[in-house]
Amino acid sequence: MTSAPGVPFLKGHGTENDFVIIPDPDGLLDLSPEAVARLCDRRAGIGGDGVLRVVRSAAHPEAKDMADEAEWFMDYRNSDGSVAEMCGNGARVFARYLERAGLARPGEVAIATRAGVRKAHIAEDGGHVTIAMGAAELTEPDDGTDEITVSVAGHTWPVRKVGMGNPHAVAFVSDLADAGRLLEAPTVRPAAAYPAGVNVEFVVSRGPRHVALRVHERGAGETRSCGTGACAVMVAAARRDGADPRRDGASVTYTVDVPGGRLEITERPDGEIEMAGPAVIVAEGTIDPALLP
Repeated sequence: MTSAPGVPFLKGHGTENDFVIIPDPDGLLDLSPEAVARLCDRRAGIGGDGVLRVVRSAAHPEAKDMADEAEWFMDYRNSDGSVAEMCGNGARVFARYLERAGLARPGEVAIATRAGVRKAHIAEDGGHVTIAMGAAELTEPDDGTDEITVSVAGHTWPVRKVGMGNPHAVAFVSDLADAGRLLEAPTVRPAAAYPAGVNVEFVVSRGPRHVALRVHERGAGETRSCGTGACAVMVAAARRDGADPRRDGASVTYTVDVPGGRLEITERPDGEIEMAGPAVIVAEGTIDPALLP
């Protein structure tokens, strides 16, 4: 008897935010939430903070309208199998895969995501990948809404609500250790502020235009890095520090340290946010079909 062929996969990370990459150009693979959770299991599966399925935009119902702008769609899933709108580190790793597979060259490549088309720039020397992340959506503290707070490990802080295609709650703290072990999702109130859940960032200052964070990602738990979270933190920190490129007419760049490395985030006068950082492919192989029934 001949066994069923395995499904090809690669493993990659961006500042240690790691992903299982599954090439599925024609969109033929039925990737259930249960299968994603099995793949991301760090003991019984491959292990990862999420899955990046590589599908031609024209072959995916959620991306067909973007096919003229971007040939490839990043079908991103959290490690619990839930669908996410966007993942900044994942987009950098996705671009690195396209380059490795000969589907893109160094320079600019467009990537379709559930948050819209994002442009990536792959450095010629194999170094950093830069992603144009779009503009942040901020809820101003004085807009008349109730204050939003996050509570964890016996501490409570006010948060800044920032949208980066997905939702973020940014809390400035005195010590990153105050966030505790982050084994469970922090409590955010009022719950109605984030009806679909939220990524929570805890932030400390390291120096002028230099911050560090820890993050609890919706559907994944605490991760070593979060690209959209780093962008949300940069914007929240800039406003706290009195910098607003749309008002000032000058770009501003922050260094954002994450447990898995360092990212450089720039906000431009037109509101566009760019994130630069490493993207590495570390392994490839085949998945036992039993993991993907």
